[in-house]
Amino acid sequence: MSQPEENYSVTLLFDLTNLPESFADLAMKASLLKRNCFASVFEKYFEFQRTGETGHKTAVIHYRSDETLFIRALEDRVTVIFSTTFKEEDDIIIGKNFMQEFSEARRKHQQAPQVLFSYKTPPAELNDTDAIVGENRGYVTFVLQPRHITKQASDNTINMISMFRNYLHYHLKCSKAFMHQRMRAKTNDFLKVLNRAKPEQKSKPPEERKNFFGKTMRQTP
Repeated sequence: MSQPEENYSVTLLFDLTNLPESFADLAMKASLLKRNCFASVFEKYFEFQRTGETGHKTAVIHYRSDETLFIRALEDRVTVIFSTTFKEEDDIIIGKNFMQEFSEARRKHQQAPQVLFSYKTPPAELNDTDAIVGENRGYVTFVLQPRHITKQASDNTINMISMFRNYLHYHLKCSKAFMHQRMRAKTNDFLKVLNRAKPEQKSKPPEERKNFFGKTMRQTP
C-alpha cells in the first residue's frame, strides 16, 4: 500500500481472490521483507570491507523505539553491534549466562565469529554515536572476519545475524518459562508430601452419657 497503516512503516495488501498460482513464492518474498531491508545495509558495508573502503560513518538502524543496530566496516573486519533493552532484572542475569555460551561455543568452533557482551556501557566503537547508557541496557558485538562476508557466505551471515535480537529474547523467555515450570513441579511435590503427613490423633476421653433417671454413665475404654 502507498500509505501504510498507522504506527507502521510498510503495509502489504494481498487480493486473496486473485492470487497467482505460485503463491508460495509470494508468501516467501513477503516473509523476507524485514530480512531484505536489513540486508541492503549489510551488503553495502560488506562491500566496503571487501574493497578496502574504510572510513565510512557507522551505520545506525533504529529497528525499535529503544533499540538500535550499528554496523561498521574496518580494514580487517566488520563489526555489528546490537543494542537491546532488558525489561526485567532476571533477563539481565539470564542474558549474561546466555552470552557466555557463545564464548564457550567458539572454543569448539573456531570458524564462528567472535561475540562480545557489555552491560550498561556501550563498547568503545560507539563513542562517536548516540548509544544509550543505562542500567537495563546491553550491547552485543559480532566481529565478522573476511571469511564470514564473502559473496558465497554473506547471505547465510545476513540470515542469521539479522534475526539475532528475536533469537536472544525468545530464548530468554523460554529459559524463564522452563524455570517457572520446574518451580511449579517442585511445589506440587512438596504439597503431596504435606498432604501425606497426617498429624497423630490424640485418644478421646471416655464418652459420658446420662440414663433415664439422670445419672451420669461413663463408658469404660
